[in-house]
Amino acid sequence: MQDWFESELGSYVLDKERAWFDQECADIFGFNAMQAGMCWVDLLQANRMPNRYCADQTDGQLHCRPEASPLASQSLDLLALPHVLEFSDYPHQVLREAERILRPEGHLLIAGFNPLSLWGLRRMLWRGRGGYPWHGRFLHLSRLKDWLALLGFELQAGRMICYAPPLRQAKWLRRFACLEAAGDRWWALGGGVYLLHAVKRTPGMRLMTPKWREVWRPGASIVRPVPKTTLHRGGDD
Repeated sequence: MQDWFESELGSYVLDKERAWFDQECADIFGFNAMQAGMCWVDLLQANRMPNRYCADQTDGQLHCRPEASPLASQSLDLLALPHVLEFSDYPHQVLREAERILRPEGHLLIAGFNPLSLWGLRRMLWRGRGGYPWHGRFLHLSRLKDWLALLGFELQAGRMICYAPPLRQAKWLRRFACLEAAGDRWWALGGGVYLLHAVKRTPGMRLMTPKWREVWRPGASIVRPVPKTTLHRGGDD
């Protein structure tokens, strides 16, 4: 994976993903954030949480599989899954584990390759050749959205990137740079990579805010009368 992302085509993808992750996670607040996979690049560098970790099976501060995390339930405020789901044998379990370790109102950032794109067509034609990322099982965006909804996640934001054909050389990618702006407008679901920002919602929870108008109004007294109570003597009905 790292070798591919250091190639000209991989750098084209990674630069756009970094920009999106920086934008999305900069204003997410809390205490604990974690990136699962791709620990050789810090996709949460723009976040300001005091505790940031990275977990991977072979690298990172935590050595674990994404579908079996050793973290306690409801311990994270932010979790990033960059290209984890399409290369996992248990993508739905990865999302279930993400729901478990995220706190209520916790944030989930996902990057994945889109099968309904020129990149998905490239994978279908040369599935047995080319190594990463063409050997992965690209997940349909509609299926991923259904899984997130079933687990109680609500989509906060999302976008597509990498509308250019998956060509190896940077000079050819630059020639198709015009497709980036055109793709957002005319082929909104045809980008090679989709990026999703979801929030974990907990049913029955809502933020309680003070009703200032009922507490105090200009000219109103801050002393409220105490209601009278009727005392009954012992034995009286």
